[in-house]
Amino acid sequence: MNKPKLWSKDFISVSLSNFFLFLTFYILLVTLPSYAMEELHSSSSMAGLMTTVFLLSAIVSRPLAGQWLERSGNKKVLLTALIIFASASLLYFFPTTISGFLVIRLLHGIGFGMATTAVGTIVADIIPASRRGEGMGYFVMSTNMAMVIGPFVGLLAIQQWGPQILFSLSVIVAIASLLTGLSVKHTKTEQPSKIEVLSTSSFHRLFEASAVPIAIVGSFMAIVYSALLSFVSIYAHEIHLASVASLFFVVYAIVLLISRPFTGKWLDQYGPNVISYPCIALFAIGMFILSQSSGVFTFLLSAGMIGLGWGTLFPTFQTIAIQDAEPRKRGVATATFLSIYDTGIALGSFLVGVIAAKMDYSSLYFFCSFYILFGAVLYYFLHTRKQASSTKVKKQQTKMQEI
Repeated sequence: MNKPKLWSKDFISVSLSNFFLFLTFYILLVTLPSYAMEELHSSSSMAGLMTTVFLLSAIVSRPLAGQWLERSGNKKVLLTALIIFASASLLYFFPTTISGFLVIRLLHGIGFGMATTAVGTIVADIIPASRRGEGMGYFVMSTNMAMVIGPFVGLLAIQQWGPQILFSLSVIVAIASLLTGLSVKHTKTEQPSKIEVLSTSSFHRLFEASAVPIAIVGSFMAIVYSALLSFVSIYAHEIHLASVASLFFVVYAIVLLISRPFTGKWLDQYGPNVISYPCIALFAIGMFILSQSSGVFTFLLSAGMIGLGWGTLFPTFQTIAIQDAEPRKRGVATATFLSIYDTGIALGSFLVGVIAAKMDYSSLYFFCSFYILFGAVLYYFLHTRKQASSTKVKKQQTKMQEI
């Protein structure tokens, strides 16, 4: 039997749009705080708000975008979001104060939150149900590749050519996201009836309850991931491996590229538990090796194991969130998952920063490895046991119907 087609024109277009969207995000993520301190002479706490304001506005906008997706259709929301995102990118040339930049970051975050919700929903509709794990894995790779390329391009631009070239690059990449988004055909999920809308509470229109448990697990794990994003380059300097610090996420991405054809298919064939538990273990082992690293080999080995572990867990969790929701609720489910996940990133960036001030990074990553193992317990209670109970109830209902 032939497999349904995965690499359609729409799948490629929406993946490219997502890549350029996150490329803009990462280009600015690593450069704006230093720009604020050096060019605008702001304090480190005010510079940190560049990221915080952006993420908070994205988190707040996602539930609203999810509801809009359910009512108005995916294409309309995607294009509106990408226009807001590209327009906000154009505004970075003008402000001369930190307050002005924070207003733009607020607007930019709204566009980003809406756009990431829309592309996540569209790709879930495009991917054949029998290949959803495989397809979501490839789709999330577009984000992973942006995470590797974005910081490199952003730092090179601001260090070699200055902020005007940096902002020009961000505009070009944001417009590329809009253009590739325009090439996606109109896709629209099943619309709710007026009776369903009236009988549904405001909370349930904004949040999809079925996505909350796995989103909590993802958010819990994301706290450790934020520790990597924020401090792994500083840790590399601390252990005298600054020369290979930039290779950490390169190795992370290479391992993802190699493993993705297998892990996505296994998810579709055997279910999420067969993937999740080994990957949680790999993530924990990778963090432990990182905490003990003293040479290039162990440092990059940890990157590979973390890439295979966490890099596989994230699309697996997002796939679970989408599969557990009704087709017409995929937009709300995507928004719910990403909002709760990003809350973990935002909270983790703050908490890990506070903890890092009290201990060295080696100890921080050592304790993170055990924290991840506790995540396996959380996954069991919030997903595995719940799934087993649901399956048991369905079997009982089937037997009753047969009788």
